[in-house]
Amino acid sequence: MNYLHSSLKERNRILNLEMQQFKAEFFKALAHPLRIKILELLVEGDKNVNEIQSLIGSEGSAVSQQLTVLRGKNIVTGKKDGNRVIYSLRDPMIVELLAVARQIFNNHLVDTIEMLDKFNEDENVVEEK
Repeated sequence: MNYLHSSLKERNRILNLEMQQFKAEFFKALAHPLRIKILELLVEGDKNVNEIQSLIGSEGSAVSQQLTVLRGKNIVTGKKDGNRVIYSLRDPMIVELLAVARQIFNNHLVDTIEMLDKFNEDENVVEEK
């Protein structure tokens, strides 16, 4: 019984490590502004490289390079359509992830504004003395 418990604990530890590694690699793949922009465009619908390139206003090689990273991490998929490749989000949860990231940004922005307001209030009190 003790061996079984120990074995399960070890298996859970390994699974947790694998999950942490997956998350680290996943977030590393998202850690580029152009990749985020590509994902935000794909939230609106499937697109080919030329569409993405024209919407972003970036060089095709830069867009292709970032799509390669996103494909390599299974964040986007590409399907051949004649001589074009149509890209789409592999997992619809990416939409929610981007929305949560936007909300976190907004929360930080609100905190920063509140801090600046408090700083300005304190500065006005000092100037009045």
